[in-house]
Amino acid sequence: MSIRLRLALWYGTTTALIVTLVALLGWGAYVQGQYRLLDQVLLLSANHVAAGWRVSGTSYVLEADLSELEVAFRLYGPGGKLKRTSRRVPELPLIDPARFLEQAPARPRGWGLLGWTPPGVTPAGAAFGLSRGEGTRWRTLVQRLERDGEVLGYLEALTPLGGLDRSVRSLGLLLVGLIVLSVLGVLGLSLALAAIGLRPIDQLNRAAQQIARSRDLSRRVEGRPGGDELSRLAETFNQMLSSLQEADNAQKRFVADASHELRAPLATIQGNLELLRRYPQMPAAEREKTLRMAEREAVRLSRLVNDLLTLARGDAGLPLRQAPVGLRAVAQEALTEARYLLRGQRLEAPELEEAWVLGDRDHLKQLVLILLDNAIQYTPEGGEVRLSLHAEGEEARLTVSDTGIGIPPEDLPHVFERFYRADPARSRNKGGSGLGLAIAHWIVERHGGAVTVESQVGRGTTVAVRLPLRAHAPIAR
Repeated sequence: MSIRLRLALWYGTTTALIVTLVALLGWGAYVQGQYRLLDQVLLLSANHVAAGWRVSGTSYVLEADLSELEVAFRLYGPGGKLKRTSRRVPELPLIDPARFLEQAPARPRGWGLLGWTPPGVTPAGAAFGLSRGEGTRWRTLVQRLERDGEVLGYLEALTPLGGLDRSVRSLGLLLVGLIVLSVLGVLGLSLALAAIGLRPIDQLNRAAQQIARSRDLSRRVEGRPGGDELSRLAETFNQMLSSLQEADNAQKRFVADASHELRAPLATIQGNLELLRRYPQMPAAEREKTLRMAEREAVRLSRLVNDLLTLARGDAGLPLRQAPVGLRAVAQEALTEARYLLRGQRLEAPELEEAWVLGDRDHLKQLVLILLDNAIQYTPEGGEVRLSLHAEGEEARLTVSDTGIGIPPEDLPHVFERFYRADPARSRNKGGSGLGLAIAHWIVERHGGAVTVESQVGRGTTVAVRLPLRAHAPIAR
C-alpha cells in the first residue's frame, strides 16, 4: 500500500471516529436538552394553572387554544372523573390520575444517549408519562391539586411530541450525511497533499496534527531558515495560532461571565416561584413583595439576554441600516427617556447643536441612552449629569459628563470590555448587565467613530464620542 493511500486512510479513519463521536455526543446532548426543555415548559404551565386553580378555582390559561400554547389541560375531580378541559383539546384516551401518579415516570425510547430525565426535581404529587393519540406521541404531566391537605382534584397537562420527534430524526439524518461528506472530503484532500511528496510540508503537517490532537494552542510550529515560502507558511501558521488562542481565551472568559450573570437572576426567579408554590396562603403583602422581586429579576434577565443578542449580532458582522440621522433629535429623545432614571440627580443639556450623521437611528439612540444611564447610575443624589453635542470640523462630538464616583486609572483601559469588573463600587449590584459600554463601543465603531473616557476618582467621568458628519440634512420631498 502506498504512503499516499495509507496517509489518506489514516486521515479518513481518524476524522470519521472524531466526527462520529462528536456528532453522536452532540446529537444526544441536543435531544436530551430539547426533551428536558419541553418538560420544563410543561411543568411551568401546569404550575401556573394549578396556582390559579388553588386561589380562584379557575385559570385564564384554560381558555387558550392548544394552537396558542402547544399545551392542553384536563381537570379531574378528586375521584378521577373528568370535569373540565382547555379549549380544543384533542380526542385522547382518558386516564386514572391517581393510578398514574403511583407509576414511575416514563421515558421516551430511542432518543438521546443519556435517556430522558425529568427537569430537575419533580414536585411531590406530580409525575410525567407518555401517551399516544391522533397519530403522534404526547408528553403528559399529572399533578395532584391540594389545599390544606385536602385533594381538590388532578390536573393533566399534555403537549404533542410530533414536531420534536421529526426534528430529532431530521437532525440525525443530517449528521449522518455530514459525517459521510466530511470523511470523503478528508480522504480526497489527503490524497492531494500526499501526492506533492515534499518532506517539509509533511513535517509541517505532522506538527499541525499534534497541535490539533492536544488542543494546545500555545504550541508553535518550528520554522525553516532562509525565509522561503515554507518558512513564511510556518510563521503565518504560528500567527494564526496566536490569534486563535486569544480568541479562545476571550470566548472562555465571556462564556464563564455570561453564565455567571445569567445564573443569579434565574436562581432568584426560581426561588421566589418555589416560595409561592410552597406557601399558597402567604400574606398578600409578602406575596406582592415576592412577585415584585421575581418580576425585577425577570426584567434584568431580559435586559441581559437582549444585550448578549446585540453583541452576538455585532460579532456576526451583521450590517447596520445606513440613513441620514439628526443627532440632536436623537439626543433629545434619549434625554426624555433618561429623566425617568433619575434618583435625585440633575440632568442638563444646555448645548445641543444640530449635527447629521449617516447611520442607524435606533442604535444611535441606544448609544446615548447607555451613556446617560451609566452616568446616572454612578452619580450620587444631588450630582449632575450633562449632555452636549457639537459639530466640530468634519465630526460630531457628543459628550456625556457626570460628577459621580469616577473610575480608577488602572481600570480605564478595560471599561469597554464585556463583563469587566472594576472597583467594587462600580459592580453590577446597581442593576447593570456589565455590557452597556461594550455595546456602546461596538455601535461607535460600526458608525466609523471613536469613543474616549476620561475620569478622576471622586470627581466624575467624561465620555466623548466622535462620529463622521454628513454634509447636510436630507432634502424633504
